Amino acid sequence: MATYIKTQNLLWLLFLTLMTSSLSVAQRDVEKWKLQASIGLNNPIDTNDKDGYFTEYVNFPTINLGVQHMFSENLGAKIDLGYNRSESADRSKPFKLNYTRVNAQLVYDFKDILRFLPAPIGIVAHAGPGVSMTKPLGNDTNNTYTYPNFLGGLELHYRVSESFSVFVDGSYVLALAGKDKYNPTIDGYSFNGDLMYVALGVSLSLSGCNYCY
Repeated sequence: MATYIKTQNLLWLLFLTLMTSSLSVAQRDVEKWKLQASIGLNNPIDTNDKDGYFTEYVNFPTINLGVQHMFSENLGAKIDLGYNRSESADRSKPFKLNYTRVNAQLVYDFKDILRFLPAPIGIVAHAGPGVSMTKPLGNDTNNTYTYPNFLGGLELHYRVSESFSVFVDGSYVLALAGKDKYNPTIDGYSFNGDLMYVALGVSLSLSGCNYCY
């Protein structure tokens, strides 16, 4: 458990350091930087449905915070941190789960391909590797996992102004973990599977409209 806490604290520190660095650089190169925040719903996907543990199909909340840098009008990169809470379904053994992830992703804006879309609307794809950290609550708090993942998703943006847009993000986080898990009959609940989420967010450009999405 101590290793899990140290890993999580290190990732939080890395994320905050990158956010701070991004803001300082943005003062010199504001046309390429933006901040993003979103909140939504999630569904953890556990392939082992015979252990008596399974979540609700829809869980709240999902909270994502990120910073994005565009290299050009179409191509960019971002780093974001996501927190997800889920809990047991009615017919499941009781549990609650905290799922935290951090991902570094490439970003591609389809504005040059989907020219038929109205000017305020944009579609952005994002994908990249990361690290997932899961921690059950209650009696199973020691059943933690830290494992690699790969995230892919699409965002639908609507530009409200030259520096502000709202968006819907649908993403899937693929677990790159082994199949071995804690024995549920002995150790209780644990999770090292995939996650999908849908979130509604806001995107704030630190400049005008050059790379709004």
